Amino acid sequence: MLKSYFKIAWRNLWKNKVFSLINIFGLSVGIAFTLLIGAYVWGELQVNQQLKNADNQYIIMSKWKDPAMGADYTSIAQLSRALKDNYPGLVANYYNSDPAFTNVSKGDMHFHESLLVGDSTLLNMYGFKLLYGDVKTALIEPYSVVITTQMAKKYFGKTDVVGQTLNFESFAGSNHDFMVTAVLDELPRNTVTDLNGRTIQFFFNASVNKFFERGMDGWDNSATIDHIELKQGVDPKAVERAMVVLLKKNASDDINQNLTPYLLKMKDYNLLANNGTIKKMTWTLSCIALFILLMAVINFVNICIGRASGRMKEMGIRKVMGGLRKQLVWQFLAESVLMVMLATILALIIYTIARPYFGAALGRDIMSLIDFPVYFFPLPFVFALMIGLLAGIYPALVLSALKSVDSLKGKLATVKESVLFRKTLVAFQFTTAAVVFIGVVIISQQISLFFSNNLGYNKDYIVYAQLPRDWSPKGVKKMEAIRYQMAQMPQVSSVSLSFEIPDGINGGSVPIYKQGSDPSKTVTTQGLTADNQYAATYNIPLKAGSFFSPIYNAADSTQIVINETEAKALGWNNPNDAIGRKIMYWDQPYTISGVTADFHFGSMQAKILPITFINVNRSPYYRYFSFRVKPGDLQKSAEALQKKWAELLPGEPFEYHFMDDALNRLYTSEIQLQKAAYIATVLSIIIVLLGVLGLISLSIQKRTKEIGIRKVLGSSVVGITTLFLKDFLGVVMIAGLIACPVAYLVMQKWLSNYAYRINISLTPFVFSVALLAGITALLIILQTIKAAFTNPIKSLRSE
Repeated sequence: MLKSYFKIAWRNLWKNKVFSLINIFGLSVGIAFTLLIGAYVWGELQVNQQLKNADNQYIIMSKWKDPAMGADYTSIAQLSRALKDNYPGLVANYYNSDPAFTNVSKGDMHFHESLLVGDSTLLNMYGFKLLYGDVKTALIEPYSVVITTQMAKKYFGKTDVVGQTLNFESFAGSNHDFMVTAVLDELPRNTVTDLNGRTIQFFFNASVNKFFERGMDGWDNSATIDHIELKQGVDPKAVERAMVVLLKKNASDDINQNLTPYLLKMKDYNLLANNGTIKKMTWTLSCIALFILLMAVINFVNICIGRASGRMKEMGIRKVMGGLRKQLVWQFLAESVLMVMLATILALIIYTIARPYFGAALGRDIMSLIDFPVYFFPLPFVFALMIGLLAGIYPALVLSALKSVDSLKGKLATVKESVLFRKTLVAFQFTTAAVVFIGVVIISQQISLFFSNNLGYNKDYIVYAQLPRDWSPKGVKKMEAIRYQMAQMPQVSSVSLSFEIPDGINGGSVPIYKQGSDPSKTVTTQGLTADNQYAATYNIPLKAGSFFSPIYNAADSTQIVINETEAKALGWNNPNDAIGRKIMYWDQPYTISGVTADFHFGSMQAKILPITFINVNRSPYYRYFSFRVKPGDLQKSAEALQKKWAELLPGEPFEYHFMDDALNRLYTSEIQLQKAAYIATVLSIIIVLLGVLGLISLSIQKRTKEIGIRKVLGSSVVGITTLFLKDFLGVVMIAGLIACPVAYLVMQKWLSNYAYRINISLTPFVFSVALLAGITALLIILQTIKAAFTNPIKSLRSE
């Protein structure tokens, strides 16, 4: 009997191919998108979950009274080690690390790479598996390095490279060969080796700090990343109390007054870091996916109900021929379940095809179907069964309950209620689509602000490249000489030597105060190191004074440049009043030579902070050349720069980037959200239009005779088209009225995360609702015109 139900169901689907295709495709798109978002969210939830003893792994976080004093994910260098030494009953292990960049060479290959200097506990503490090498000795020997399989293939063309050497450059410009003592197996995604979007591929023990000139000791060093593993059953609060005791005993008063350390579980770090950016992202995308799926399901149910109400005569004939009610119910359910099963299979195919493209859009590896947990595989088919029953139960129970005579006459007592129910579902679809559409327009406007000309500097035509290090007065003079030669190129307007570019990453925070004032009343400033061309290269306006001297001289060694925010924080509301004044910076007196206009050095999520520029000749630390190239062919300009670079810095890699690349990294999550919202908007509109197409086709099919009668009585094509337009556009307008306040509240909440944000105007609301209404109207007009032009005689014969 069951086989018979499905055979008849298949015949009905094939008979009504257009409606079946609309229904199956619309639902499959919704399911596929939900699966893609689900895979993305699952991937984010799995970060750090596979670490050894993950339930007991924590990172020491820092809460500063003044956010400019330090990053939240770094802590006091000595703290993790002191916890292990002084509280062995609480702490089982620790890993203190310091990420950096350097130049790596092998023969003719030269690249800038990320590295991590840390304790030898790395492999054992996290359980990272080795493809080659010994876990116990890999990070013990001096001048040894552990690398990933990707780096082994990149530099050696194979993975079994234990005993081979790579050449690394120190921050003073010297070079040394390091022996590869181990090659890591493929690492699970984690925030130890993938820090803030920067994947680290080279690992050293702390003994190389002297070579790299890095510091991982001291109670005033707040620039290292500290992880600890607690013993089983230990309360994290007890460890937090121990941290306070250690800081009071060892750290300075300034640290104790401003820092509150706390523990964050590694399992939660990925979601909660950076003010919970990933958590907000996953929740937002999950809600969007849920509503897209709901729209697809509603579409499916709506068309199923519409199709079923046109089969009353069939039900009447079946009853007259002896069909039982339960048989009719099973028939409807079988058809509905079959369609959902087909939609689910198509969704899995769409998922497989779209996975790499969706992953590229979000900047993540989306897992393939075979990588899903085993318990996932029954879920799509359980879902198919549930949706199939949901879509089929209403027509099955209502239509099978009709008397045979009513069925044969095509009378449905609840037709008005059925139409109202379907219109309500359509209104919900349009409301959801409008909210998503309005949201994506506002998100796009906010992201446009990030890349606009309101940054306080001109990002256009800026190319930057990392430099080889020789952090000494001699090294600075060499770089200044090279800078001068590159500035003479016809493609270049200006060049600057600096430690920072405007990407939010600075060399550290420094407390400053006016000379002669109370030293306890300090202003925390972001210290930037640059030459006298920085403001000219980035087109940062000066409010007063000069950006150092045109040619560096002895006076520049005691001069600084500050931004307008810092001038106001120090009590000078008029920038001119700050020129020539002295402040104490690192307890040394400096004279203010210039005040720049405020500019966004970091993300617009935070307010502009005080900034102090030190001349690179005074503080000989640098990382970048920033080139302002002349308008024209950027690619040709970059090629010319590369040729000149090879001439002046032979053997050094020229890995250049545009300023937009730095901003893309700064706003990675927002750009990912924008791309996902674009996809969701397109899909929601497609699903809505498929629903409208299905329902308008059904409506025209049912009202064919009515159209014929109206034409015979003199109704025009426009009149008939208007008749159908009124039904749907009224629903669209009601949906728009509901969607606008909902979208406004949701987007106001999202924008509240940014200190600098757009003002929401009427444009996104009017544009989104009008476009949805316009597309819907066009679709309805195209469908109804065909019916309106049909010969009325044929229409009157339709029944």
